[in-house]
Amino acid sequence: MRKGILFSLIALMMLFMAACSSASTGNESTKKSGKESSGGNTGDVIELNYAFFAPAGTFPAVQMEKWADEVEKRTDGKVKVNTFPGGSLLTAENMYDGVANGLADIGLSVTAYEPGRFPLIEIADMPSGYQNSTVASKVMADLVNEFQPDGFKDLKIITVFATEPAYIQSQQPIESLADLKGKQLRIPGGATRVLEALGASPVGMSQAEVAEALQTGIVNGYVSSREVLKDMKYAEMVSYVTDYPLTMNTFVAVMNKNKWDSLPDDVKQVIDELNAEMTTFTGEYFDNHVQEVLKWSAEEQGVKIVTLKDKEKWVEVTNKLQLEKVKEAENAGLPGQEFYDRLYELIEQYSQE
Repeated sequence: MRKGILFSLIALMMLFMAACSSASTGNESTKKSGKESSGGNTGDVIELNYAFFAPAGTFPAVQMEKWADEVEKRTDGKVKVNTFPGGSLLTAENMYDGVANGLADIGLSVTAYEPGRFPLIEIADMPSGYQNSTVASKVMADLVNEFQPDGFKDLKIITVFATEPAYIQSQQPIESLADLKGKQLRIPGGATRVLEALGASPVGMSQAEVAEALQTGIVNGYVSSREVLKDMKYAEMVSYVTDYPLTMNTFVAVMNKNKWDSLPDDVKQVIDELNAEMTTFTGEYFDNHVQEVLKWSAEEQGVKIVTLKDKEKWVEVTNKLQLEKVKEAENAGLPGQEFYDRLYELIEQYSQE
């Protein structure tokens, strides 16, 4: 009798130990397979590859890293974002099509780098009187979301922001159209038409070539947003900034449509919440940085801000060019006039905030 009870106890203990061992093995297997339990559900970590053409440390790349960190944090690690700055995955020329074709899950680029693809946005990129990057970013986010440009029809837009307008930064003061006439200025593609109409002699070259061109006299200056005075050390080579806002650049970050459709609803919600947040974050970050740069440039390098003597003439020229863009859009069957009217409504609205 006692032996029977003893054998029964031993058998029960062996069954209990086997069950514990099985549970432990199951837990280890779950960890090794990359799955974690959360609220009774298991799931693999979602990885997203995010491409950008410019180097790490530039203000759009700062936005990219901030977005990636926020997505990972707000999804409790459910999503991991791998960032690829510096054109290491996709370049500016093939960013949007590359994302649409699945070469990257997400891509960030400048719409002006694909001339003709975004004719409505080209209207807003023209000189429009934006006060700063924050205003321009909010205006462009609203316009892109309201008008849904065809160039993004196969993509999911995840955020929109913009630079501050570009300014002439030169070795000699430019205070009038007479001063500008014939000046050799390095100009980004989107500003070429504007500067030609104002009388300058645009010179095309990469950003990497500008410093040497300034030092050797190939150019007398350049047209750019003003953070480059410090970031690219151009304040050591130019002495004046003409206080007249010219063209600006619109950045749009997009996701592959199939990848977007495959995401769980809670992840989609996080990404949608970040859309407007990143617009504001990037604009404010850029503006704060520019103010720091201007202070440093004036105090450490003696850079001076010059005011136009004939501003009304500049406005007349740039307004005419913008209206030509409106007409081109209308001729292409697009709502150019409606877009133009809404553009200035939004500029007024956000300039008063």
